[in-house]
Amino acid sequence: MALSERERQMLEEMEEAIRAEDPRFASQMKGRRSGPGGTDRRRVAIGVVGAIIGLGLVLLGINTTLWVGVAGFVIIVAAVAYALTPSRQTPELGVVGDNGSVNKPAQTGSSGKSKTRPPFGRSQGNPAKTQRSGTFMERMEQRWEERRRQG
Repeated sequence: MALSERERQMLEEMEEAIRAEDPRFASQMKGRRSGPGGTDRRRVAIGVVGAIIGLGLVLLGINTTLWVGVAGFVIIVAAVAYALTPSRQTPELGVVGDNGSVNKPAQTGSSGKSKTRPPFGRSQGNPAKTQRSGTFMERMEQRWEERRRQG
């Protein structure tokens, strides 16, 4: 169902207001989905072809042996699952600037240092803190002890 001209105008005004009010949120909401719900057309096409092949094996299995039909059913299920799952492409990660644009974290300024902050509030001055040492539980215990000492 198509939107009327007035509804389209109101939607555009709302989008502009969101971009003006919170550019970071607006840039996060711009997805790189290809199709409804983020499905990839190539994956859907492969899934449909696989389902048709599986259906052919099911019909062949009716006339021959049971195992051919079972294999066809398994192929159908696998093809549909493949078609409906999103691809595992990693999105381009970056740092959202004040104006809402996404910059790559490897960009450097004039001083040669990275513009990004270290994760989880770690200081850049102490490299010993940023190194990973020990198991996950040991690191959690170290963080807990640091917090208790700091108050």
